[in-house]
Amino acid sequence: MLIPRKPLHRRHLLRGCGAAVIALPFLEAMGPSLGRQVLGGEPEGGSPKRFVAMCATLGFHGPHLFPASPDADFQWTPYLLKLANNREHFTLFSGLSHPEQQGNNGHASELTWLTSARRPGLAGFRNSISLDQLIAQQIGIKTRFPYLALSTSGRSMSWSAGGVEIPGMTSPSKLFTALFVEGSQKEIAAEMRGLQRGRSILDTVGRRARELERELGHADREKLDEYLTAVRDLERRLQQSEGWVRRPKPQVDAEAPKDVTDKNDAIAKQRLLYDMIVLALQSDSTRTITYQLSGMNAVPTIPGVNGDWHGLSHHGKDPKKIEELKIIEEAELEAFDEFLSKLRAIDENGRTLLDHTAVLFGSNLGNASSHDWHNLPIIVAGGGYKHGSYVAHDAKDNTPLANLFVELAQRMGVETDSFGSSSAAGVRGLEPA
Repeated sequence: MLIPRKPLHRRHLLRGCGAAVIALPFLEAMGPSLGRQVLGGEPEGGSPKRFVAMCATLGFHGPHLFPASPDADFQWTPYLLKLANNREHFTLFSGLSHPEQQGNNGHASELTWLTSARRPGLAGFRNSISLDQLIAQQIGIKTRFPYLALSTSGRSMSWSAGGVEIPGMTSPSKLFTALFVEGSQKEIAAEMRGLQRGRSILDTVGRRARELERELGHADREKLDEYLTAVRDLERRLQQSEGWVRRPKPQVDAEAPKDVTDKNDAIAKQRLLYDMIVLALQSDSTRTITYQLSGMNAVPTIPGVNGDWHGLSHHGKDPKKIEELKIIEEAELEAFDEFLSKLRAIDENGRTLLDHTAVLFGSNLGNASSHDWHNLPIIVAGGGYKHGSYVAHDAKDNTPLANLFVELAQRMGVETDSFGSSSAAGVRGLEPA
């Protein structure tokens, strides 16, 4: 094995090519000191499949959500009544979770809700690819935006293959501009130059990396090969982006939204981004979307609520706190119900947009008051599945939530039998209609 006389510095490759924005993966040789428009045509079958994942990070009060018994004639709990307009279009699950979600704090499990990586935030933790990014790798090239990562806080559920968090977009007005507003010829030309610059940088990085490869041992060469694979994937996406720059953006019969100015009006923010998701899906601007519905350490602007949202989630079974928390969570579910109804109202080749969109909605906490990450509240809506039931998995021996992820990935065309912590048992209660 060839080993350089001196450990390689992490910026070794970057200094050589002058591209300071691109970093090498960590290598052993570095030493211990570094501790609707479809490009290329319409999809087969006429209507594409879409996937949307939404995580409410402060959870939902279980007794107000879960019925006493599982079946198709389930009891309508206070929270399920808020979804009554779409009773036949969603399935509620309990008894699902990711294993080993104890992390460096009680809310660390929100980092891994869509990845299922274990022990979030603890020493040695490195996140894995999120479900949406796995799907985007497969189908992202078919749309102008391979994916959208949206958020009410700037945090996100989306993580790259390298375990890097993808920031969430929070501004509906900026998102509308990106989706539907044409740039000037000058702006388009500048965007093309930027893309071409990016490709030239990647060309140089690839050449220098291949030169460096001769100095590395076997393990480092494997890591470098993974890095170069990622570079090639980025080159492919840049080529795709060049193809979209000069193509007209879709036209929609909607006015550009104005961002919510009240930073504590959480439900208004949620509703506005819900509307943008509908437009993005309807225009086929993307087929993969994540939306993190973050809580807040403040009093939300909702009539009848006087307590800090985070504080209310830690109610300790105090009836007064639970009643205020109920007002917030019912408002969240009402907004989600409106979103599902808007997808149902859009006809696409004789079926609804909801029929063509699998919506995963839930939380990383089963009991936010105690930071318990078991028995997560999970809803699957639309997607062409049989719905209208409450499916209860074992409350003590939870089924891996990633089993559900495998089914959703396969639906989107990803050829895989596993994802993260999934088991071979699959998930009961989700069948094609």
